[in-house]
Parts: sequence; structure tokens; C-alpha cells
Amino acid sequence: MNSSKYIIGFTALLTAIVALVLSLMYTGLKEKHKQNELLFEKRAMLGAIQDKAGIDISTMKDKDIIDFFTKNIEQVVVDTKGNILSPEEVEKHGYKGGKAENIDLKTEMKRTFDQRMLPVYIYKSKDGNKIYILKLFGKGLWDEISGYLALSSDLNTVVGASFDHKGETPGMGAEMKDNPKFPVQFKGKKIYDKTGKLVSINVRKGGAVDPDHDVDAISGATLTSNGITDMLLHSLENYNNYLKKLKQK
Repeated sequence: MNSSKYIIGFTALLTAIVALVLSLMYTGLKEKHKQNELLFEKRAMLGAIQDKAGIDISTMKDKDIIDFFTKNIEQVVVDTKGNILSPEEVEKHGYKGGKAENIDLKTEMKRTFDQRMLPVYIYKSKDGNKIYILKLFGKGLWDEISGYLALSSDLNTVVGASFDHKGETPGMGAEMKDNPKFPVQFKGKKIYDKTGKLVSINVRKGGAVDPDHDVDAISGATLTSNGITDMLLHSLENYNNYLKKLKQK
């Protein structure tokens, strides 16, 4: 009888210790994972402006990415009406820190249009002009796709882009990230037409037709290419009022 009580007690104690250790490990790893995600996003973001910024993210260490971002990138959060939100307003919606980097765009895209909060990153180039970096989020063939689009100070001309995916097919849809020739096509493209209407950029199967608003689609990945087109338009629609307000200043 005593032996049974001892075994039960020992097992309960061991179970409690293991549970505590796993809980502590989960908490620690969760924070580490979050930091790694932020670093990944910073690297992707700087990839959209590396030519203008005179950097090469492929040769930059993690510390270099963080230092450059901290010293050179201004963060703001806006709503779909074009208003800039204070850190306090952002934190009220559950985003600790209240910065653009704290915004989960996947979560925001699930909200109604009027309720969305959007991250904006601003880089002041060596010539004194500002570059506005907008976060993109959408749906590819198999899973989420995302990216960054950097606009020149005219708030229309693209100076760079970067793209990422969670589960596109290697050699096909994954080319959006893996093939450097794809994002290069976006340089110099326009998101507004000559009348000032937001028309975005079309990833066109069969080759670009409109020199201002088309890029070549990814070979053999029609659905992913269509997903990128949709992601660009819907993401830019979120920022449209913000860009219009900037133009009026």
C-alpha cells in the first residue's frame, strides 16, 4: 500500500515538473520565435529598397539588418481612411508596442475594411526623398503569400518589391521569392493611371502589355500569378486614402 502511494506521488510530482519545464520552454521559445519573425520581416522589407539604400541584404548579418532598420526606418500605423494612429490607439487593439512592426496584417485583413490598421515604413533616401514601403498580404495557390512594395516620393512609382510565400510549388509559384528576376520587373511600374485612379499592377500571363502596369507572369504558375495580382490590388486599396492624403500635403 505504501509502495503504491509512493509510486503515485512520485509520478504526480514528476508530471508536474515536466509540465512546468515544458511551459517555461514554450514561453521562452515563443518569444524567440516572435523575434525571428520580426527579423525575417525586416529583412524582406529592406529587400524592397536595397538598391535605393545602397545595401545588399544577402551579405548582411542579423545584427546589421536590425541596426539599419532601427536607424533608418520610420514606422507609422494608419487606418483605411488615411489617418495616422497613435501608439496608444494601436495598443488598445491588442498590439503591444503600438508600432507598425507589431501589426499582424493577416488578422487585420479578416476585419471589415473600415476597421483595419495598416503598417507603413518610411525610408529617407540619400537624395532627401522619402520612400514609402507598404505591406502586402494575400492568397496563393496553396497558402498565404505576402510581400512589400516600395513607392517613390511621388507615391505612384515603384522603386522595389519583395515577395514571400508559405507553400507555393518549388520551381513554379515559389519563383515569386526564389527568382530575383521576378521582383525586379516591378521597378518603374505605376500603381495609378494618368487620371489618378488606382489600377495597381497586373501579373499578366503571356507577357506584359501595358508598360506602366503589367509584369510578366511566373511561368507555369497561373494561379499564383493571379494571386499576386489580387494581393497587390486589394492591399493597395487599403492604403489608397493614406496615399491620397499624402499627395494633398
